[in-house]
Formats: sequence, C-alpha cells, structure tokens
Amino acid sequence: MGLDDKFDNAAQDASGKLKEAAGKASGDREMQAEGKGDQMASDLKQAGEKVKDAFKH
Repeated sequence: MGLDDKFDNAAQDASGKLKEAAGKASGDREMQAEGKGDQMASDLKQAGEKVKDAFKH
C-alpha cells in the first residue's frame, strides 16, 4: 500500500467520522449514513490494498 493511498484512506475515514458525528448532533440521518458509508468505503479500500500487498511479497 502506497503512502498516498494510506493517507487518502485515513482522510476519508476521518471525514466519514466527522460527517457521522455532525449528522448525529444535528439529527440529520442522511449525513450520518453518508459518514458511515465513507468509513466503510475506506475500510474496503484498505483491505484491498492489504490483499495486493500480500501478493506482492
């Protein structure tokens, strides 16, 4: 996993957590769900990168 990919995934995860918290605070369920979705997408990308790294070694 490249450093840029790690940074992008961490940024997407952090952004998702902020959206989710803002959605909870404001009662905006759509924003809350979008934040959770961003976090799940980040987790999937990280898993995919780990699989690719495993096959490289």
